[in-house]
Amino acid sequence: MNEIPRGTVQQQTFYELVGGEDTFRRLVHVFYQGVAADPELRAMYPEEDLGPAEDRLRLFLMQYWGGPRTYSEERGHPRLRMRHAPFAVDRAAHDAWLRHMRAAVDELALEPAHEQQLWDYLVYAAASMVNTPG
Repeated sequence: MNEIPRGTVQQQTFYELVGGEDTFRRLVHVFYQGVAADPELRAMYPEEDLGPAEDRLRLFLMQYWGGPRTYSEERGHPRLRMRHAPFAVDRAAHDAWLRHMRAAVDELALEPAHEQQLWDYLVYAAASMVNTPG
């Protein structure tokens, strides 16, 4: 029997509400397609292949939004500002990052409330990574 006991509320995480891993896989893949073609952002990725960076961002976002905790199990605490400190992240990089992320979010065609919630976080996260004037 799959009934919910009286007096309890079944809640889904944002991760589940928007489609789980498939949604975050698509989001991050489209984002990195943009990064690969953007000389300014591409320079911030020292790895020859963007695959490892794509995996890290996907796992981070999945965990942040209530999915599996694989990111922390493999890499520890996210410490996003510390991990980005070696790179000069200025306003131009911020804007480019958001431009590619906007295209990726648009590809998902999420419900408007979910899209806004995701976008608000991404805008906040991008602003938090700026560490260089200009």
